[in-house]
Amino acid sequence: MPWYVLTGAPGAGKTAILRQLEQDGFAVVEEAATDVIALEQARGHAEPWTSPGFTDQIVALQRRREQLAGDGAATVFLDRSPVCTLALCRFLGHPESPLLIAEVGRAAGERRYGEAVFFVRGMGFVTPTAARRISPADATAFEKVHEETYREFGFGLIEVPAGPLADRVAVVRHAALALAGQARAPM
Repeated sequence: MPWYVLTGAPGAGKTAILRQLEQDGFAVVEEAATDVIALEQARGHAEPWTSPGFTDQIVALQRRREQLAGDGAATVFLDRSPVCTLALCRFLGHPESPLLIAEVGRAAGERRYGEAVFFVRGMGFVTPTAARRISPADATAFEKVHEETYREFGFGLIEVPAGPLADRVAVVRHAALALAGQARAPM
């Protein structure tokens, strides 16, 4: 079963692409960071990303969500992966925890997400939310950290350029079909 990661900076449009893929009948795994932030803010922590253990909370929730996705679906699209959490950790200047390093090692070692990830490029603006308080300049810097982190672990990047949602979804679907065909081709 192929698993494909959508990655990129906050506000790039990953979740909109994921929502359309879900509407098209694909299995999806939601991003964990936004939900960790929302829960912690509901508990009274205004900026949970400043707390020790923040990235471990993300890793644990993402892993549970991936496990729930299981092996039943033919194709699964994920809104981020542990490699994204490592990029976040680096961008925030947090220490890389043993749990995070182990999960990134597992993901990279198993190649569960294949050899390439979908790199969703920013749209040139960021719509702030309670969880997304990043400037366009910082989003661009964070995008670069994501790119470097994925490349460090040997992943190729499939570019999903800025543009209308339908065009972006078409890029993802076309590339996923091509990748799935390569996976089935005899060596």
